[in-house]
Amino acid sequence: MASTDDVSDKRAVLESCPPGSNGRDSALFDLALALRCRFEEEGNFGDLDEAITLHRDALQLRLSGHSGRSSSLRELALCLSKRYDSQGAVADLEEAITLGRAALELRLPGHPGRAVTLYNLARHLGKRFEKYARMYDLDEAIELHRAALELCPSGHRRRSSCLHELALCLSKRYDSQGAVADLEEAVTLGRAALELHLPGHPDRAVYLYNLAWYLKKRFEKYARMYDLDEAIELHRAALELRPSGHRYRSLSLHELALRLSERYDSQGTVADLEEAVTLERAALELRLPGHPDRAVTLNNLAWYLGKRFEKCARMSDLDEAIELHRAALELCPSGHRDRSSSLYSLAVCLSERYDSQGAVADLEEAVTLGRAALELYLPGRPDRAVYLYNLAWYLKKRFEKYARMYDLDEAIELHRAALELCPSGHPYRSSSLYELAFCLSKRYDSQGAVADLEEAVTLGRALLDLCPTGHPDRASCLHDLAQSLAKHFCHQPMAADLDEAIALEQEALQLLTPGDPTYDVS
Repeated sequence: MASTDDVSDKRAVLESCPPGSNGRDSALFDLALALRCRFEEEGNFGDLDEAITLHRDALQLRLSGHSGRSSSLRELALCLSKRYDSQGAVADLEEAITLGRAALELRLPGHPGRAVTLYNLARHLGKRFEKYARMYDLDEAIELHRAALELCPSGHRRRSSCLHELALCLSKRYDSQGAVADLEEAVTLGRAALELHLPGHPDRAVYLYNLAWYLKKRFEKYARMYDLDEAIELHRAALELRPSGHRYRSLSLHELALRLSERYDSQGTVADLEEAVTLERAALELRLPGHPDRAVTLNNLAWYLGKRFEKCARMSDLDEAIELHRAALELCPSGHRDRSSSLYSLAVCLSERYDSQGAVADLEEAVTLGRAALELYLPGRPDRAVYLYNLAWYLKKRFEKYARMYDLDEAIELHRAALELCPSGHPYRSSSLYELAFCLSKRYDSQGAVADLEEAVTLGRALLDLCPTGHPDRASCLHDLAQSLAKHFCHQPMAADLDEAIALEQEALQLLTPGDPTYDVS
């Protein structure tokens, strides 16, 4: 109501200043400012459009040399930038940048409004970077934010905002270029900004959340648990400041659940996984049908339930995960950026249910979905190897069910393609070597092509090289290679093959305790 009263008062002043009268430019400016403030409170786009029109009129009256020209340039730029945020018209953003540069040229070093003008221009450039991903926009935004920060020493009311925005931009540059120095500086600046937003400050939750985000990235880089632990505590603190009804509560629930799930992956504490499930359910309840993030929340809750199924083997968890993945897939129609990952995740769960219950319909659907996911995951995408590998895995299972050679042949070709995408040092190379060797050995058993067996031996040797002494999978690798060599000996009796097979089996036996389920001495 106060904002409406202010608009009414400023409108009355403008009406008393007809065109040509002294003070009309100030009356136009003041009414535009009041309308922008009311827009920020009430969200009426008519207010913002009118504010832009009024600022344009005021700017025409504040020609070069006018003391208020820089203020009009800055405020018009700000309003255009806000309209871009709401409506996405790039012309508004481009004009905001042009006007912001013009305002900065008028606010030379020493001008009391230079810091805020640097800050605003940097924000406009940051938005253009998000639109076009041109690094020079982000680089310039960072330099402008640095310059603004220098003008906001300790105690300055804008210092925390400058620290916050510079940290955000550095974090984005780290995402694009991977320079760890940018991430480290983002963490440092995020901490400094948080220290200035003491308990009780209305924006403290945002600063807690962002610092947690930077620490999460550093955990992904270095796998230091203290970063993840601190990120979790910061997300808890942010969640406490976002009670029921807060517009960002679902976001805090979602992110805290993610971090707890990541800690479960690292440390295996079931309490973390249980809490992740509880929090994501709460997030889903807030993200009703029609919410733009409902699909990702459905997928994540399904993912956590899938992990709990792997831990506790409760079919209710897996069944629910499948239904949630189905619901998410319905929200990702053809052309949706997340459709491939949604297809992939549903296929994984159906394959796991087939393993538990043997319903062939689940396996058939997993194959169909795996193909659809792979078709959307074109060559050149970073995780294509995983999609190739999983489809091959489903086809191998179907071969084991029906003994149809075309399934095994296709699985082998898919595993070859996956292996090509997993060069030396790749985390999935050993899995690809193992599965390709396994499938080739199976095809040899069915068709007797010695070339398949010899390739299986070669792959088995390469796999053993990746499992040195002390590796948890070394015993099984030794056994599998020994079995392939024994088959080769049966086909073409050479004492060297048999001697090596025996030596490998003896080494494997030394690594295993009696009753070890991972090894069958037969």
